[in-house]
Amino acid sequence: MARANKSIYSALAANLLIAVTKFIAGAFTNSSSMIAEGIHSTVDTSNQLLLLYGLKKSVKPPDKYRPFGYGKELYFWSFIVSIMIFGLGGVVSISQGITHMRHPETLVNPGWNYAVLALSFVFEGASLVVAIKEFDKTRKGLPWWKAIIKSKDPSGFLVLFEDGAAVLGLLIVFVLMVLSHNLNMPFLDGLASVLVGILLIFVSFILARESRSLLMGEGLTPETQQKLKVLVEADEDVIALKSLLSTYQSPKEVLLLMILTFQADLTTEDLTNAIDRLRDKIKHEYDIIKFVIIQPQSVNIPERDQSEDIYIL
Repeated sequence: MARANKSIYSALAANLLIAVTKFIAGAFTNSSSMIAEGIHSTVDTSNQLLLLYGLKKSVKPPDKYRPFGYGKELYFWSFIVSIMIFGLGGVVSISQGITHMRHPETLVNPGWNYAVLALSFVFEGASLVVAIKEFDKTRKGLPWWKAIIKSKDPSGFLVLFEDGAAVLGLLIVFVLMVLSHNLNMPFLDGLASVLVGILLIFVSFILARESRSLLMGEGLTPETQQKLKVLVEADEDVIALKSLLSTYQSPKEVLLLMILTFQADLTTEDLTNAIDRLRDKIKHEYDIIKFVIIQPQSVNIPERDQSEDIYIL
């Protein structure tokens, strides 16, 4: 979380400074693409604030209303951020770009725009470098895209995508602004705004997909589930793992539910000791699993009549 905070704070500082300068430059030069970039930076600033709020809420301790904690607050606010990127970033930029393509205005004093773009590229580039370095520390040798898909901390890859989209958007605006100025084709400035909007919508769909999956209850990978199956079935008192359910409560907390078939001759004390032993093995092997719920099932009891008792450890 601390690493994610570092990249969020760096992105927040960069976007706040850049948004102001972009709006000033856009007002002086009648550039729709620069105004679109200002909107983009404003949305990004708001997004970082929402992520910080989500991170703060997610570390609240469990209470009687949320017995498993508030970890999913982070997933909720990450999903809200993806919606904001789509609506306030993408749709507004496209709408403004289409308007300026239909009614193009000649750029005035384009030097302002070039100066702001250069400054923005430095700040956004520095923020992107920080985000890349911080995310690189968490991917554990995995390829970048696979690490993003497997990541359960949206605050890390969300900032990475935002900064990457910001840098790419600046390059699009710069190229089309140069062409618009030198070829006297002012409609290209509006086209740049549309392209930036399309880029933001594309990014918003990727982020929404990942955040939605976590918010809806994404669980442990099939590989990890198979390892857990081998671990529990290696115990002398366990016959078989009948069912395994899991869900991420936060990037560092997993809720695990298992239905196990135990040996028929176990006493109540033997059963309790076996459950304690399995709990310790699982938590020792996987420190991310914070909640373990085990429902025992005797080998001689048909599945339809199995005990409804659930042991919460």
